[in-house]
Amino acid sequence: MKKNLVGVDIGGTTIKIGLFKNEGEIIDKWEIPTDKTNEGERIPHDIWESIEHKMSKHYIDKSTVGGIGVGAPGFIDAKKGIILIGVNIGWNDFELGKKLNALSNLPVYMDNDANVAAIGENWKGSGDLVDNLIVVTLGTGVGGGIIANGQIVSGANGTAGEIGHITVEKEGGAPCNCGRSGCLETVTSATGIARQALEAVNEGKNTKLAERYKNKNKLTAKDVFDLAKEGDAVAQDIVNHVTDVLGYSLASVATVINPSKIIMGGGVSKAGEDLLRPLRAAFEQYALPRIIEGCQFEIATLGNDAGIYGGAYLAKQNIE
Repeated sequence: MKKNLVGVDIGGTTIKIGLFKNEGEIIDKWEIPTDKTNEGERIPHDIWESIEHKMSKHYIDKSTVGGIGVGAPGFIDAKKGIILIGVNIGWNDFELGKKLNALSNLPVYMDNDANVAAIGENWKGSGDLVDNLIVVTLGTGVGGGIIANGQIVSGANGTAGEIGHITVEKEGGAPCNCGRSGCLETVTSATGIARQALEAVNEGKNTKLAERYKNKNKLTAKDVFDLAKEGDAVAQDIVNHVTDVLGYSLASVATVINPSKIIMGGGVSKAGEDLLRPLRAAFEQYALPRIIEGCQFEIATLGNDAGIYGGAYLAKQNIE
């Protein structure tokens, strides 16, 4: 009998949860608040109480559920189900897997949220279940998930796939949240793109970005891409720099992974072809010809649901 599945995506503000049939048809999806009081101690209870309520609502018996897959922020020991460091919630050596298993009496499988989102995008998004894949999320930061030979790559201590922390500016780089400077995240995230736009305005460059800033008192990555499309030279320079740095970094990562696909997600990916066109050109400038031949660029399609789909597939993969 093919079992139902549960996917959980833990975020700093909300926890997204989905109930799925075995082949990926969604039964229900919902959100609950992330209770960070007492270092997130009640989160496993909140998750299971919420799942139990929805199972009851849909007349789903627990015996028909194969397992729970969880994506969580921070550094994770996936095999032991431990959040080693989860700064956004306050977890240190938090045995999430053990606690959720004790409450539910169901198998619980875990990994980093970016990795799990990559699994979800590969299962029911743009990936088409390829064996070798890189997923990059360009949002407030830059996240990454890598699948090699059909398996998510977690690394020796849960740090694999942290593409956003590749050093791209050895001198004079902007400070990064990781404590270092000049990381890919500082250049190619939505935050990094907005910072470069503001710097151009403050330097007095001739650009419509100055007018946007005057009207809104802020600048966004979307402003940069919109004005680049309209022919603003300064905005075009920023887009070219961002995609050149990102293309160079991805060409290096692709040499190690040899992916069939590179999928771009996160808020910046909404620029679509205005992002992919220069990114492909930069990638092709730096990557090996055989790497280029075997690799397609795609925009992610699951959006905020990638994590719950990935959690469900993580459970499915382990069960089967």
